[in-house]
Amino acid sequence: MPNSKEIKGNWNELKGKLKQKFAELTDDDLLYEEGKDDELWGKLQQKLGKTEKEIKSLLD
Repeated sequence: MPNSKEIKGNWNELKGKLKQKFAELTDDDLLYEEGKDDELWGKLQQKLGKTEKEIKSLLD
């Protein structure tokens, strides 16, 4: 499971993986803002009905 630094550094690639797996995700859902990691994970959890750990495991 990638850590926060790995996610931040590879966000464009990881964003593409999430969009391929979950077509319902929009660019707004996947907007990464510095210092707002928890907000991003919260949005994804709510939209996908999965835990942060489950979402991060999809990115491996």
